[in-house]
Amino acid sequence: MLDFSLSPEQTELQSMVRRFVKAEILPYIRKWDEEHHFDMGVIRKLADLGLMGVCIPEQYGGAGMDYNALAIVCDELEYGDTAYRTAVSVHTGLNSMTLLQWGTEDQKQKYLVPQAQGKQLGAFGLTEPDAGSDAASLRTQAVRDGDAYVLNGSKIWISMADYADNILVFATINPALKHRGITAFIVQRDFPGITTRPITGKLGIHGGDTGEVILENVRVPVANRLGEEGEGFKIAMSALDNGRFTVAAGAVGLTRACLDASVEYAKTRKTFGVEIGHHQLVQQMIAKMEAGLQTSHLLVYRAGWLKNKGVRNTRETSLAKWIAADVAWNSASDAVQIHGAYGYSHDYSVERFLRNSKALVIYEGTREIHTLMQGEYALGYREDKELNRMLPAWSSERG
Repeated sequence: MLDFSLSPEQTELQSMVRRFVKAEILPYIRKWDEEHHFDMGVIRKLADLGLMGVCIPEQYGGAGMDYNALAIVCDELEYGDTAYRTAVSVHTGLNSMTLLQWGTEDQKQKYLVPQAQGKQLGAFGLTEPDAGSDAASLRTQAVRDGDAYVLNGSKIWISMADYADNILVFATINPALKHRGITAFIVQRDFPGITTRPITGKLGIHGGDTGEVILENVRVPVANRLGEEGEGFKIAMSALDNGRFTVAAGAVGLTRACLDASVEYAKTRKTFGVEIGHHQLVQQMIAKMEAGLQTSHLLVYRAGWLKNKGVRNTRETSLAKWIAADVAWNSASDAVQIHGAYGYSHDYSVERFLRNSKALVIYEGTREIHTLMQGEYALGYREDKELNRMLPAWSSERG
């Protein structure tokens, strides 16, 4: 029998994060967004609540909850603002969960434990100026030199670039090998040769940190290599399964915020002598949001259920990310339309929702990439069996 209810532990978690967002983000986010300010105090408070490692096992400093608990956290944080969900997505989904899956015990103790506790922050360095969707064409190079690798190159559009203590950096040991040459490294911010600089002029997520990471002759100990040489592409793809899951969950929260704002406005704004909620075309837009919200929610929790069972879920997570992100983008556009001219101003939050929602259909695999993936799956052209055999098993234990 299917059970769609939250467990008592998940219900308590949802209530806690919802209260946190209401008290610590919503009263300030308009100001932070206008000032392009990312507030690290929010991250420290999330760490105090144990939310920076919510699905990491207790033995490694986390809360030991399941993947749908992570979805709840991302959903609620994005309701407040995309910036803080993004921070958790990158830190927990892309970095910490990758260390949990691929790291040695020494690496887990040195990096995963403090990250799960929120004492250190993690970031993810895959995208480059000329390598986004085509990750196998990255140019950052790693040259072995005794007991270290020397890294040279740059990464761009890196969330938390200016705040992360540790960055998972993907570099090639031989460009001619394409994806078979990509290798992953745990790079500490305090390694000599690393500089970061913020990216300005973004369309949305003004309250978040996004930057460029430049590596100039950065010596990274061999002990900081994650996996073996040439396993970096597999590691990156498995990390993206987790990152996409958190983005999809966040998109649910953004759609919910669009719906709530639209319903409130439609029941207070009057035209032609009645609330605009009585106009059928307004009802149609709100109905689309509701249908999209329910669809996205089910897709996300199905992917989380598979993750909890330790079943490979690339297809299901891709579908959830694609649909949920598209729904959030369309819902934000309709929310602005419902608000009319006011929706085009900073006076109402839907303007921020629209700007932020565009990022969801771009990062962690563009809408077009996910469309192609789903088409290939449906046609039987996409083969994951070989990759699945090479991937280490997911652990279903949650402390």
